[in-house]
Amino acid sequence: MDPLRLLLPRAQAQPLLPLPAGVPAPSVRPRLVPRRRARRHRNGAARMLPASAVASESPWTEQDPASGEKEERFDWLDQWYPFAPVEDLDPGAPHGKMVLGIRVVAWYDRGAGEWRVFEDACPHRLAPLSEGRIDDKGRLQCVYHGWCFDGRGACKFIPQAPALGPPVHANSKACVASYPCVVQNKLLWFYPRAGPEHADVLRRKRPPFIKEIDDPSFVTSFLIRDMPFGYDVLAENLMDPSHVPYAHKGLFRGLPRLVDPEEYDKEGGVPMAVKVEESSVNGFASSQGPGYANFVAPCTYYGSPASKKSEKNKPHLMIVFIIVPVAPGRSRVMWAYPRNFGLWLHKITPRWFDHIGVNVVLDSDMYLLHLEVRSSHSPLTSWSVIPLDPIHAIK
Repeated sequence: MDPLRLLLPRAQAQPLLPLPAGVPAPSVRPRLVPRRRARRHRNGAARMLPASAVASESPWTEQDPASGEKEERFDWLDQWYPFAPVEDLDPGAPHGKMVLGIRVVAWYDRGAGEWRVFEDACPHRLAPLSEGRIDDKGRLQCVYHGWCFDGRGACKFIPQAPALGPPVHANSKACVASYPCVVQNKLLWFYPRAGPEHADVLRRKRPPFIKEIDDPSFVTSFLIRDMPFGYDVLAENLMDPSHVPYAHKGLFRGLPRLVDPEEYDKEGGVPMAVKVEESSVNGFASSQGPGYANFVAPCTYYGSPASKKSEKNKPHLMIVFIIVPVAPGRSRVMWAYPRNFGLWLHKITPRWFDHIGVNVVLDSDMYLLHLEVRSSHSPLTSWSVIPLDPIHAIK
């Protein structure tokens, strides 16, 4: 299965396996999710299939008929995804977000001293747990009927159940899906598979690690913003340095001019000296002049205008973008600029001030990208890894 096919709208999708010679392609569009009857509830709504159901039947490798070798493919569900910067999360309340088409809720488990990430739906009536609260015993409580869940997702209390009756709260159907999660580089990450076989995924695979973020000689603060266009559009834009002097004209004053305006133009656009040194399905590493840029799929893009081998005591600035697929036509970006200079200025500058400055830059991109996506007929203007509505789940 070609990883790019996961980004295609359903109407543009093609067969995932090669067809024998002479066999015409089927007229019925292929399914990106396995045919499985969706669970229906009392209100008639169908529940979205869990991410594990989609991943369990996906052929993530396929054989090249020419060479007979298996080609590595990218598994979108075997990855860590960032939820939010930890400094933006209140330990006294649950927080809901959508990532990769999955609605999740993060809350702080006081008993274990750890953050938890659950499916954002109470198993009783699918009320969003992100609208609930943390009760006096440190459990996540549903806002609708008061069901309470511990850090493992087990239901510990149902107020309406008779005290002397059967322990209905212990039924496995009363549990909430709990995803593996970890705090790393000042971000809360989660793994979008909740089965027991994935409970120890951290031993096998961790989120990308950037040492400068945790270096005590550096200062780092993450900011976050949702964008009204797809993950693919956002990723391509953030990795494109050549648009900066034009789309962001006048916003980066004080930067040294690299070319003679008589030979090029007054904005300062120059040929990009980019060399890809390593590349695979899992990302790439490149040099850009004296600096570098790395991408660890699917979310982490970071680099610096300075060389990796620059002296430790010299001023060093990094650029870190965390690119999050939210839903078709929706994405999220988290950004930070780790640096080992201007430490005192960082301490007295409020985060909202930095947010305002970067938002001006993002706004100058957003209008252009919105128009590009609206007028483009390219199949890469949205992605559909997992259906967002129950209708797609049951078709």
